[in-house]
Amino acid sequence: MKILTIIGARPQFIKAAPVSRVLRKHMEEKIIHTGQHYDANMSDIFFEELHIPKPDYHLGVGSGNHGKQTGEMMAKIEDIVLSEKPDYLMVYGDTNSTLAGALVAAKLHVPVIHIEAGLRSFNKKMPEEINRIMTDHVSEFLFCPTDTAVTNLDNENITHNVFNIGDVMYDAVLYNRELANEKSTILEDAGLTAKKYHLITIHRAENTDDIEKMKNILDAFSKIEDVKVWPIHPRTKHKLADYGLNLDDVPNIKVIDPVGYLDMLTLEANAKKIVTDSGGVQKEAYFMKVPCVTIREQTEWVETLEGEANILTGTDTGKILAAVQKEVSPQYKEVFGDGQASEKIVELIKK
Repeated sequence: MKILTIIGARPQFIKAAPVSRVLRKHMEEKIIHTGQHYDANMSDIFFEELHIPKPDYHLGVGSGNHGKQTGEMMAKIEDIVLSEKPDYLMVYGDTNSTLAGALVAAKLHVPVIHIEAGLRSFNKKMPEEINRIMTDHVSEFLFCPTDTAVTNLDNENITHNVFNIGDVMYDAVLYNRELANEKSTILEDAGLTAKKYHLITIHRAENTDDIEKMKNILDAFSKIEDVKVWPIHPRTKHKLADYGLNLDDVPNIKVIDPVGYLDMLTLEANAKKIVTDSGGVQKEAYFMKVPCVTIREQTEWVETLEGEANILTGTDTGKILAAVQKEVSPQYKEVFGDGQASEKIVELIKK
C-alpha cells in the first residue's frame, strides 16, 4: 500500500513525525513538502530534530496570497498524484497545504485521510476554519483528536469512518520531551531562568494583519513586568516593521529567532505562563501543564479552557494583562488520548 503525505508548515512536521515513524514499518510512504514554511528555522531544523524522512518532493511554493499559494500547490500536487498513483493521500491539520492536497486527491478519486479532523472555531473569518471544513467534507478517513471533534463532525452529518484516536501532537511531545531535556541549551543561551519568564508566540493573520490589534498586544506586553521571551515568526517580524512598531519599546523582552522543536518544548515546559495565538502551542502548554493565555476570541481546542488552563482574551489590552497576571491553579485531564494515536491510525488504515 502506498500513502502520499502532504506537509508544509511547522505544526505538520511535528504531527507527521510520529505517524511516519510507525507508518513506514507497514507500508510505503512518499512525502511532499509544499514549502509553505520555507525559512530554515521554520522547516529544515524540524526534519533534522524529529528524524522525519527527507521529502521525496519539495514544491518550493513559498508565501503568497491564499488563492495563488493554494493554486500553485494544487497544480504541482496533481502532477505527482497522477505519477505516483497512491492508494491514499494523507493530510494534517488546517493549512493551505492541507486543503490543496485534499482537493486534488478528491477530484482524482484518491481517498483522503485527514489527521486532526473535526476541529471547529466557528469563526469563518479564519482561513484555517475554511480549510478544515472543506477538507473534512472530502475525506474518506477522519482521525479526530478529541470527543468534541467527533461531535462537530456528527453535527455536519459526517459519520462514516470517523475515529477518535487521540492527538498525534501528544505522541510527539511524549516521545521528544526527554530528548529536549538532554539536548536543549536554550535557557542558558537566552539567559533565562526556569519559571521566571513568560513565553510569547504571535503569528496568526487575524492579529498580525491588523495594526490596531498589534498595538494593543504590544501595549499589554509593555505592562507585563516579568521577563518575556518571544521567538518571533518571520511574518510577524515583517509586519511589525511595516507598521513602524518597535519591540525595543517593550521592557524586559527578549526577541529571538524562531527555534527548533526541542528548544520550543524546553521553553514551553519552563515558562511561568505562555501567551500565544497558536493552536498547537495551546495544546503543548496543556500537555506541559503550563497555564496559557490565548490572544484570540475563539479556540478550536475548547478542552483546554476548562479550569482556566487556557484563558481567551481577544486583543483587548486590559483583558490580556488581567489574564497574564491572574493566579490560576488549573487541573489537567487526559482529554487528548494516551500518546498512542500514531499506532491507532496505522492499524485502522491496515484494516
